[in-house]
Amino acid sequence: MQGRKANIIFFSILGSLGILGCISHYSTTTETAKSREYENSFERGKNLAFNICGQCHYDEGTQRFMGKEMKDLPGFMGKVFSTNLTHSDSFGVLEKYSDAELAYLLKTGINREGKYVPWMIRPNLADTDINDITVYFRSNDTAVLAVDKVAGKTELSFAGKMGTKIEGKPLPFKKGILPPNEKDSIAYGRYLIDNLACYHCHSKSILGLDYEKPETSKGYMAGGMKFKNKEGKIVIAANLTPDKTGIESYTHFDFRKAVQDGVRPNGSKLNYPMQKFRHLTSKQSDAIYYYLQSLEPVKNKVKRPS
Repeated sequence: MQGRKANIIFFSILGSLGILGCISHYSTTTETAKSREYENSFERGKNLAFNICGQCHYDEGTQRFMGKEMKDLPGFMGKVFSTNLTHSDSFGVLEKYSDAELAYLLKTGINREGKYVPWMIRPNLADTDINDITVYFRSNDTAVLAVDKVAGKTELSFAGKMGTKIEGKPLPFKKGILPPNEKDSIAYGRYLIDNLACYHCHSKSILGLDYEKPETSKGYMAGGMKFKNKEGKIVIAANLTPDKTGIESYTHFDFRKAVQDGVRPNGSKLNYPMQKFRHLTSKQSDAIYYYLQSLEPVKNKVKRPS
C-alpha cells in the first residue's frame, strides 16, 4: 500500500513539474512508401502481429484484434483500454493510417496527429518486419476482420495523465534496419527480447527503460517490476538471467514450456500476464533462451505472490 501511494505521489509531482515544458505536437512523416507482399510476408507478419501487437490488442473472447482492458497496468493510472486494430471503418485505428505513418509511429512513437504515444515504440524493429506486420493487418485474416465497437473507454487518473506526459520523448526515425540472421540464436534472441518487449516487464522499473539500447535499462532482465493479475493481486516479474535466483536450472525445453504453455518445470502455472506467448515458435523460444543464458547472472530473488 505504501508503494502504491509513493507511485501516485511520484508521478503527480513529476507531472506537475513537467507539464509546462511538455511539447504537445511533433512533426510527422511525409513519406508515402507502401508495404509490399513478398513470399512468406503474410505468415511472418501474422506471427509478429500476434507476438508483438497481440499482447495488448488481441481479445481472446472475440478472437479479434479489437483491443481489451489493460488490467495489468498499475492501478493508479486509472482504466486503460487498447485500441481496435480491425478493419472497422468507424472504430479501427489502422484504417486511418497510411503504411508510412504506421511505420513512423512504431519507430518514433509519434502518431498521425503529431502526438507522442509512449506505448508501442519499437525503434529497433527491422524494416522488413514492419512491412510484414503491415501486410498482415491489411489482410483479410479472420483476426483482423471488422469489429464495429471499442473494448472500452480509457479513463486515465490525474496521475496517469501526468505519467504519460513525462514518459520519455519521441525517438529518431531509423531507416534501413536489417533483421538478424536467425541462424545466430543469440543475436536473434536479443532481437526478440527487444521487440517482443520482454525487457519492458522483466527489468527493474518502467522509468528506467532504454528503448534504443535495451541492455542499458536498469536491472535489465533481472526482474522485480510489479504488476497486477486479472484478480488485481500484485505479481512481480521474474529474474530471467542465468543465476540460481533466475533461470539457471532451466533447459531450453523447460523454457519452451514456460513461455509457450505458461507452465513452470515444477508444473505450476505462470501468473498473468505471462500467458500470452503461445504464438511463439520453438525456434523463437529457443533463441530467446540461448540469449538469456548468455547474459551475466544477476542475483535477485523475486518473491512469488501467495
